Amino acid sequence: MLDEDGYFGEHIAATYDTTSADMFRPEAVDPPVDLLAELAGDGRALEFGIGTGRIALPLAARGVPVHGIEMSRAMAARLRDKPGGDAVGVSIGDFATTRVPGTFTVAYLVYNTINNLTTQDAQVACFHNAADHLLPGGTFVVEVGVPDLRLLPPGQTAVPFRIGPTEWAFDTYDVATQAMSSNYVTITDGRAEHWAVPFRYVWPSELDLMARLAGLRLRDRWEEWSRAPFTGESTKHVSVWEKPLD
Repeated sequence: MLDEDGYFGEHIAATYDTTSADMFRPEAVDPPVDLLAELAGDGRALEFGIGTGRIALPLAARGVPVHGIEMSRAMAARLRDKPGGDAVGVSIGDFATTRVPGTFTVAYLVYNTINNLTTQDAQVACFHNAADHLLPGGTFVVEVGVPDLRLLPPGQTAVPFRIGPTEWAFDTYDVATQAMSSNYVTITDGRAEHWAVPFRYVWPSELDLMARLAGLRLRDRWEEWSRAPFTGESTKHVSVWEKPLD
């Protein structure tokens, strides 16, 4: 069900906030907003893949000027319709390459959005784009899961993550190319519908190399927005890379 807005067109935007309701709870929103407001300081924030404004709107409500880049016009329209949406600028385009006016003290990508870029070249370009928008001393923040390859028995390529009477969801992995997809099967009135979104999973060390290629250096890495230490058992990470002052 790919349309002009990519994989997050009107059919997804219409119910996105409802189907992702847990991610809109204060306990899921406040910690990233706290950190991003701290990193922004008196400057501006740039969100790659701003979506319906889950993070951008509360960050703007803290007094941080926020601009976003978003491929999906349908998702951006939902943001604009919300209270405070008119105060957040949105540029429509690919966040790996789209440039916006001005400079920023923090740029950020949350909720696995870096994986929406399905080639290594695009992910590298994203880091360069972030670096080009940052002031010296500015930071680029990425929240992304650690690939769950340890869940794959030998020879298996799929891992289910939701099973219900009328809905099944599973991820598939290609360990040779780092391609993956999230697949959703829903049954309505006896009819099954399948929807899949492609991703490219990426390792923390690979992201560090992408950052170095863009002239950024790792400043912090935690397993959560709470700043708990990142360990070999962590299932996700929040990483902060910094643009040098010189």
